[in-house]
Amino acid sequence: PPVEVDNLEEFVLRPAPQGLSVKCRVTRDKRGMDRGLYPTYYLHLDNDKKVFLLAGRKRKKSKTSNYLISIDPTDLSRGGENFIGKLRQSNLMGTKFTVFDNGANPDRANADWSNVRQELSAVVYETNVLGFKGPRKMTVIIPGMNADNERVPIRPRNDNDGLLMRWQNRNMDNIIELHNKAPVWNDETQSYVLNFHGRVTHASVKNFQIVHADDPDYIVMQFGRVADDAFTMDYNYPLCAVQAFAIALSSFDGKLACE
Repeated sequence: PPVEVDNLEEFVLRPAPQGLSVKCRVTRDKRGMDRGLYPTYYLHLDNDKKVFLLAGRKRKKSKTSNYLISIDPTDLSRGGENFIGKLRQSNLMGTKFTVFDNGANPDRANADWSNVRQELSAVVYETNVLGFKGPRKMTVIIPGMNADNERVPIRPRNDNDGLLMRWQNRNMDNIIELHNKAPVWNDETQSYVLNFHGRVTHASVKNFQIVHADDPDYIVMQFGRVADDAFTMDYNYPLCAVQAFAIALSSFDGKLACE
């Protein structure tokens, strides 16, 4: 069945329908004076209609990498009403990232905490201390799902209560841990390969598939290059578009520690 986008804001935060892969395309726009440094990334459904879903761009004045994600391709402002989430670098090495929705900072919480931002995901890249040109290793941490197949809201009161800290402390209540699928060495091509079933055509360190250890054949998300500035991004339940797009954006960021 085709993917129907009725309400864009609702759609991009809603988990993919079970049993249905949402196939998307990411394009990178480097045109304009500082787009080389701050390209804009656009996410569309990869179908006949090419429905626009999300746009993302790195904030210029931020000390660490901070990407704003918007449901309007022309409005990438933090204060705009189209701001839907952000990806924030969570350590100086550039190997840890946290994904938030558009809720308020805990400093501006209302009495019942209901307006505070949720953490939608965290991404951890394993540091590559040997400088070995092998495949990247990444861990993706997302909130668990409840009995109604909805995301459990994770609203940390401070930095010690977020997905990264819970995962580091092995406090895994209502948390799902995913990993990239290890590629297999191919003697013919002398490279590491994954089977993307025709969805990825160019070799790249950024190509990856995300799976759960209990079911490595179920691809929760895959991302890979099809042209210089074009990538396919497919995601499945329990991920939503904002989570998957933010995970993809984290892979574009230069990583001192794992290149």
